[in-house]
Formats: sequence, C-alpha cells, structure tokens
Amino acid sequence: MINSYKKNAKLVLSNGNVFPGFFFGASGTAIGEIVFNTGMTGYQEVITDPSYYGQILTFTYPEIGNTGINFEDSESNINVKGIIVRNFSFNCSNWRSKKNFNQWLIEKNIVGLYGIDTRALVKILRSSGAMNGVITSLDKTDESCLKIICDTPKMEGLNLSKSVSTKQQYLWKSHTQTIFDLRKRYDESSKKLKVIAIDFGIKKSILNRLVSHGCEVLVLPSRSSLNDVLSNKPDGIFFSNGPGDPSSVTEGIGLAKSLIEYGEIPMFGICLGHQIFGLALGGSTYKLPFGHRGLNHPCGENNKVEITSQNHGFAIDPNSLSEELVKITHYNLNDNTVAGLEVHNKPIFSVQYHPEAGPGPHDSDYLFKKFVSLMLERC
Repeated sequence: MINSYKKNAKLVLSNGNVFPGFFFGASGTAIGEIVFNTGMTGYQEVITDPSYYGQILTFTYPEIGNTGINFEDSESNINVKGIIVRNFSFNCSNWRSKKNFNQWLIEKNIVGLYGIDTRALVKILRSSGAMNGVITSLDKTDESCLKIICDTPKMEGLNLSKSVSTKQQYLWKSHTQTIFDLRKRYDESSKKLKVIAIDFGIKKSILNRLVSHGCEVLVLPSRSSLNDVLSNKPDGIFFSNGPGDPSSVTEGIGLAKSLIEYGEIPMFGICLGHQIFGLALGGSTYKLPFGHRGLNHPCGENNKVEITSQNHGFAIDPNSLSEELVKITHYNLNDNTVAGLEVHNKPIFSVQYHPEAGPGPHDSDYLFKKFVSLMLERC
C-alpha cells in the first residue's frame, strides 16, 4: 500500500471492543451491523449489493482496491454504510479500471477503516455473533460511540427491503455481456417469456441472467399486490434477494402466500425471496450467529454439491416446514441450514444463495434454466 498520509479513525463494537486504525474513503461516522465477507474477488459487486443495506462490511481478504473500479460491475446504486479492511490500495491495475477505489468511496460517501487486525475482528464476530458498531474518523469518544450504538435498532425486526426496492415498475432488457456457460444465447427474435420480478433489493446480474435465458423482465416494487402481479399476465414470477429480517416483510409474505395458493404460475425465489417463500408456507426464520457471506459456500444433497455465492443473515427453521407441503432440496454443507426448497405438486422453488454469479462461481446457473423450463411447459 502506498499512502502519504494516515488519519486516525476507529471501530467501536456494541460489546465495548475498540479497534483503532485509519480512515480512507469518505470522512465521517457510519453505524450499522458489522458483518464479514470471505470472498477474495468481486469487491465492487459486493459493496453495491443491496442485501448489505444497513451494514458495515469487513473484508477478510487482506488487501482491497488493487483492481480499481469499472463502469460495469456495480450491482445497484445502493451501497454498504462502511467498509473495514486490513490494507487498501491507492494504486489500481486492471484493463477495465476507470477510477481509483478511494475516490469512488468518497463519491459514494462510504466511510472506510483500515489498519486494524481484521482477523481478530472476525474471530469476535464468529464467537459473539454479528453486532452493531460504529466506525468514525471524527473526534468522538468511545462512550459517545456506544451511545449511538445503543440508540440504533438491531437487525432483528427491521424491514429494510422497502428502503431499497424500486418505487416504480420498469422493464429490464439487458443481458449478460459475457456468456460464461459456452452455450448459445436465446434467439433475440424469438418470443420472450414474461417474468415479473418482485424487487426486495435486486441485483443487476440477476436481471441480466434472466434476460440471457430468454426472459423479458418487468420489475415491480416490493409493496406490489396480487392484482399488480396477475394483471400483467406473467409466465413466471421471481422473488429477489434483499436486506433485513424476512419475517418483517409482511407485504411480500402475503403476496407470496397468495401466489403459492394460486399455484399455477412458476415461481423462483432467491435469498430473501427464499426466506419469504418459507414464511408464506407456514415456516419460521431465525437469525444466524454471523451469517453466510462469501463466494465459496458448498450446498447440495445426495452427493451433489454446488459452490455458491451467499449473502444473508437469516435462515429457515427446517422443523417449521410441513413435509406434506415442502421438500428441502439443498442444505448448506457447512452448517446444515436449509439452502433450497420446492413446493410439492406446484412449479415453485427457491434457494438461499445467489445463482447469478455476481460475483461468485457459476455452478448454480442451471437454476435459471430450470425456471425457464417450468415456464415453457406451461406456455
């Protein structure tokens, strides 16, 4: 790291631990749930994933920023509240890079902290669980930071999806720029499958993959009603990822329940959408100690394993699901949490992870093909 200045900053955790360091990016104070991501690549996509809304993200990879920032990889206009790294790079070297990482953080008003022992921080989060914290470059006492934390609600019970969802519907037509699975893109002159995507914090890469698989995607706000969806006569319905506590997304749960009871239209949910499906089917969710956030989580069943990209802090309680209604199709093989389900005798399924590979491995792209196949069977 080449750095001509060091300006003091610090992290204060709700349990009283203090990590002194230095700030980069925007100056100021950020408050949020402190979480960590184990991915070694894709920091631009990770920082702009709406599922991190309301959180301060710690990267376990020791140096971030060396490939700069490009104009293609941002997943949304939503950002994390702050980031924590061991080191960051002023220099960037990549053929797609358009600007310096530090300058981009300033433009996005993202407060950064570096120079702390991120391994020690992650060990605290793994043993004590994700917790609220403050990072600040301002002259604040530890006591005043703890007061800010005490006045900030915890993640449980927060419906954050309504803060990141689109306010107006829009049509998405862009496809993935790189066809990584070496197959022909669907003929652009052929009839498109009409998909309604319910936006709880959707990522650009998900929309691109749906279009690349032959879909025309109309994105609707998270507050959309059953009539809003059915009046568009969709061939399929997609429930997106998003931030916050799934049990608080009452409008989304109600919509999913009505559509599942209707049962004639193929439905696909991921991440928060998966949890909403579980709740709509009578299940319950609970907060994971430190969540699943990274690009290397193994999921599967019956000796079939996918390496997946994940970003979530809640999970479905398997004991709350009725075996008469639901089949669990995937488990997270690190901790045996529910990673996928499907509804018996209905074209409805979901997974806990992100199959669009933005960023992450491509093992799970077949799920888009499965969704398309269910729609084609009914057209």
